[in-house]
Parts: sequence; structure tokens; C-alpha cells
Amino acid sequence: MAVIPVDIAGAPYEVRIEAGLLARAGQHCRPFIRKDRVAIVTDANVAASWQGIVGASFEAVGIRPEWLVLPAGESTKSCEQLARVVDFLLDLETERKDNVVALGGGVIGDLTGFAASMVKRGCGFIQIPTTLLAQVDSSVGGKTAINTPAGKNLVGAFHQPSLVLADPSALDTLPLRDTRAGYAEVAKYGLIDDAAFFEWCEANAAGILAGGSVARETAIARSVAAKARIVAADEKETTGTRALLNLGHTFGHALEAETGFSERLLHGEGVALGMVLAARFSARQGLMRGQDAERIAAHIGTVGLPASLSALGISCDGKRLADHMLHDKKMDAGTLPFLLMRGIGQTFLAKDVDLAEVAAFLDEQLRA
Repeated sequence: MAVIPVDIAGAPYEVRIEAGLLARAGQHCRPFIRKDRVAIVTDANVAASWQGIVGASFEAVGIRPEWLVLPAGESTKSCEQLARVVDFLLDLETERKDNVVALGGGVIGDLTGFAASMVKRGCGFIQIPTTLLAQVDSSVGGKTAINTPAGKNLVGAFHQPSLVLADPSALDTLPLRDTRAGYAEVAKYGLIDDAAFFEWCEANAAGILAGGSVARETAIARSVAAKARIVAADEKETTGTRALLNLGHTFGHALEAETGFSERLLHGEGVALGMVLAARFSARQGLMRGQDAERIAAHIGTVGLPASLSALGISCDGKRLADHMLHDKKMDAGTLPFLLMRGIGQTFLAKDVDLAEVAAFLDEQLRA
């Protein structure tokens, strides 16, 4: 088992990574559960594959699982479903020292974690991520949120989990599209500050996407270790270090907003295309070599992720996409910092980007 410590001041925890963890979830969670029952939030898709196995693992250690099964999909990250989770936890008389369990992808983790941050002014929660994106990114670091009509993740809180259990075998039940979407976040860690890891990803992407591979477990462990290092240095994004984790997200969130936060464009797909756009915009600004930007685009396209804005088939102009960015939670005194690149593994936070230039660039990409 790989055990990655996340050294948050005052709230340290572990990420445990090993195939088969879902069948032993109760055993690992037992020290964190004070009562003879536990609240577990999941979605319909995850429940169909894992409710019986995970439930039995808790029952085997004397804990009765109490289930809330929500609809699957990004639309579940809503005020309505947040209220359902909060009411569920209150009905179970959840106390501040209790831990609730989030079993699912990033939607369930974000939603359950946010509810946990609110109930009794903050109870504990355990992340059991079942998608690649959640295992390498959203389950670690304590960002929890819901979406609103104004934009993605605009209402939320920093609330660290008590434990994260990542079972790579859970990914074998997922559609390939979902695993590809999660892969975008793996490649991101190489593009941020580890060119050697990006090169490793180029050589091992097929193995990461294939079921039951050593490459997949290695990718998860290296990604989690990278995120843990960044989050420990800047938990609440106050110094700018943690902002590097948002590479591709400003462009990606705008694309998600334009497509209605729907299955038309999964979050990881938006991030993948967002990283391509960030690289190409960086090249357009003379910050990085054009061949490096196209190397990134080629890799994203090779693994089956969107690498072309024009191919997305959206009917809007660049200004409309740039206007979506005005609702980005990173807005600061009327300006929007952008994550740009000086090269592969050389991401930096730029605070002087003109949104009019971004809109013009997006117009070019829409026509390309």
C-alpha cells in the first residue's frame, strides 16, 4: 500500500492507495468512526457497483451503514442536493466529532465535504474516491463546493478530510471516457513543475488508462504526492503556490459554463482543453515555444481528450467565453490571474493578462 501524508497544519491526514481497498473500507475507517453506524453519501452509478461491497466491509467491523444515494452527474453539485445531504446528516443526529463518508467521484466528494463543513459548524468526513479525477485531485486538499447559475464552485469551503482511501480497481468499472477525463489532472502535475513526470506520462498514458496496471497506481501515487506537497505549502491559496493547481481551469470552467455544466463536456475534458489553450495562449504571448504548446496538444489529443476548441462545436464567440471568466472565484480587485507557461513544467501565475486579448485568442481558436 502507498501511504501519502498530507501535512496540513492542525489537520494532517493520510491518503492510502491500494487495489482492493473498497472491500476493506470498513477496516480502514473503523478508527475514525465513534458510533455503531455511519452516514455514507454516494450516487446511483457508484451504488450499483460498490454499495454492497462497501456496506459489507463496514458491517464486518460492527458498523451499520446509513445510505443516501443521489443522482449521478455534475448537476448534483447544487443547492437542492446540498440541502438533502445536510438534512440527511441532521436526521441521523450527526455530531461534530463524527465522520461521514463520501463514496464517489468529485461531485460526491465536493458536495459531501461542503455539507460536512456546515453541519454543527463542521463535522469530519472521509473521502473514498471512485474516479481517477477524484483520486488524483479533488479528494485531496480540502476544497469543497457546489455550482450555481453564476459559475462553477463559487459556493464552498476549505474543509480537510480525516482520511482518503483510493482504490485503483474502482476505475475498472468506469467508462473509458471518465478515466480519460481524470487523466487530464495527472498530466497537469507534470505541466505545473515536473517536466520529467510529463515525459513519463507521455510514455505511460496507455498503461494508466488500461485496467489493473502498475502504471495507474504509480500515476495516482505521484499525483497525490505532488498535490500534497503544494497544498501543505499553501492550504488556502494565500501565497499563490496552490493556485498553480488551477492550470487549465480558467479556460476549462468557461467552457463548462458555456456547455451548461453537462455531460457534453466533463470537467476533466474541460481541464484538458483548458491546458491546451493555456499553452497556446502562452505561445501566442511569446512566453513559451510553439512546438512545446503543440507537444502538449498532441499528447492530450493522443489519449482521446479534446485538444481543439473549434472541434468542440460550441456556437459562441471569444468574448462570451471570456465573459464567463469574470465569475471565476480567482477574481481579485477586478483582475483575473491566469496560469500560463514558460515551458513544460514551468507554470506561473500571470496577473497582467488582458481579457480582451484572451477573447481575441479564443476567436482565433474557434475558427482554427
